[in-house]
Amino acid sequence: MVFYTWGEKAKDKYDPGFGKNIKWDIPLLDGYPYRWVENTSIDPGTHHFKGIINPGLAGEIELWNADALLVFGWAYRSHLNIIRHFKNKKTVYFRGDSTLLDNIPGVKNVLKSTWLKSIYKNVHHAFYTGSENKAYFKKYGLKESQLTFAPHSVDNSYFSENGVDRSAQLRFELGISDTDILVLFAGKFEQKKDPQILLSAINELKEENVHLLMVGNGPLEDALKATASGYKNLHIHWMDFQNQSMMPAIYHACDLFCLPSCGPGETWGLAVNEAMAAGKAVLVSDKVGCAADLVVPGRTGEIFIAGNLIDLKEKLVSLIENKSMLSSFGKNAKDRIASWSVEHQIAAITNILNKENAI
Repeated sequence: MVFYTWGEKAKDKYDPGFGKNIKWDIPLLDGYPYRWVENTSIDPGTHHFKGIINPGLAGEIELWNADALLVFGWAYRSHLNIIRHFKNKKTVYFRGDSTLLDNIPGVKNVLKSTWLKSIYKNVHHAFYTGSENKAYFKKYGLKESQLTFAPHSVDNSYFSENGVDRSAQLRFELGISDTDILVLFAGKFEQKKDPQILLSAINELKEENVHLLMVGNGPLEDALKATASGYKNLHIHWMDFQNQSMMPAIYHACDLFCLPSCGPGETWGLAVNEAMAAGKAVLVSDKVGCAADLVVPGRTGEIFIAGNLIDLKEKLVSLIENKSMLSSFGKNAKDRIASWSVEHQIAAITNILNKENAI
């Protein structure tokens, strides 16, 4: 049973990052039992701690007579309360994707460490998403025996098999030839993802055959477009937020996907999984959580130092100078992402649950 804690109104969830209501156009509620739990927050959402408050959740779980709980994230009042409430009453499993990438030494970090250790004392077992996440869990008190790898994943086949035909049409509509190189950014136009640095890097390269496609919306949109309007001879294309049915075609249309995030809080970057599943080379910053696991420099793409324009330009040049090499990197990326699948994630979780006789 899945208990959705956002509340039923979240079916059409307002996303403050994109600045609009988001409703996925692929089925997400088919084939399994679920319940919408009443959320009494005056400002509902996942953008702050008090955005999820479910006074009736513990009672609903008790009524359903659960043997075990798998809680996704603790940074919401209701989720944290549930973890604490059911300690020593039911087996509490946990899944999150936090990392140590943004940690800054000092008094605040010491206090943070004490706080997080007090939270994870309530967790029986955690499923980590990748190596950076595992290091985080171990720092804050969980032992090796309490950790199981359950890869952060997307539906690889969906992004691999869909959109190929539509991608050629998209390149044609944008005026991008087969010999041109298309660099893609897809996500929220927000400071954390640092789309400005990619825009600056592409402009300074001044390569006639390189195009940049920016897909998304967000608080930086007007500033980005104003900056781009001052760049001469820059081949840049803009698309608003695109839903899941369109994204495979966008990934297949590009030659290189770039996620230049500077953080804080880019704990993974699932768009990288999606692009790799579509067979595309990737360029990410070292503040992107998935970099250590998915990006093999010189094989699936490159990693640059976050916020370092010179390093970003150097990595871009090394990637775009040879389109056939980009294609080869894309094939390698598709091979590497194959094991980072939903199926592997499910197997990892159910194996532990069965092994411990929790279900």
